[in-house]
Amino acid sequence: MTAIAYLGTGLLGSGFVEAALGRGDSVTVWNRTREKAEALAALGATVADTPANAVRGAERVHLVLKDDEVVEEIVAALRPGLGANAIICDHTTTQPALTAERAQRLNAQGVHYLHCPVFIGPAAARLAQGIIMASGPEALFAQVKPALEQQAQKVVYWGERSDLAAAYKLMGNAFIIGLGALVSDVFTLAAGSDVSPADSLKLLEFFNPGTMLQNRGKKMSEGDFAASFELTMARKDLRLMLETAGARPLAALPSIAARMDEVIAQGHGAEDFGVIARDAVTAARVP
Repeated sequence: MTAIAYLGTGLLGSGFVEAALGRGDSVTVWNRTREKAEALAALGATVADTPANAVRGAERVHLVLKDDEVVEEIVAALRPGLGANAIICDHTTTQPALTAERAQRLNAQGVHYLHCPVFIGPAAARLAQGIIMASGPEALFAQVKPALEQQAQKVVYWGERSDLAAAYKLMGNAFIIGLGALVSDVFTLAAGSDVSPADSLKLLEFFNPGTMLQNRGKKMSEGDFAASFELTMARKDLRLMLETAGARPLAALPSIAARMDEVIAQGHGAEDFGVIARDAVTAARVP
């Protein structure tokens, strides 16, 4: 039986705890709102009064917190009870530069810290599904890899650069949030055309934007803006979309139109609409 601790038992943290208890781990939990932690006691978790008490005797400490500020606060609070060989697996979504600084500082101070953000929802956490990413000292990752593989369906190690998992987590969430915003705008266009949201999704029965995303994304990343859908024509279609939406609120399309206008004004209207990424791609290529 492995002794572990979970600090942060909101929806996701609770899901992880339930799965760990189901695997037979000995789990101590702490949450700022104690009631959320106490709900797990009926399943076999031990509830601690403080972060330091929660981590005493734990081989692994899992953090599922709000942001960088809270991570710093809780790590400082737990350190008096942290064992010399315990490893902190921080699942919190955090800012890459702050993550790198924190990882370097803590590991230099003898605190074994590994950033391990996830693409997992509460329901998936209970079923040990989803993805855990990690970056940081390879020796630490090797020690926790078997446990992480029990915690998720897939584990991806990005190497020793401590900010990379945080960066890829934000990029992944940009896909999730950005695509969600575009779905919202599709529903708005549907409303402007007297089509139900459910019927608008019928497009996905034969039109796969995921394939386009991979193919066009690869060309964009390589700086290949040879036109297959000219920017000026794409901007014309954006105009039609905005006209169809009318006064209805839109989440993403107005910002995309504004970016297109900027790049057209720079003289790139005859190139592929993927040229809106030219500044990001050019910056990445500068040595």
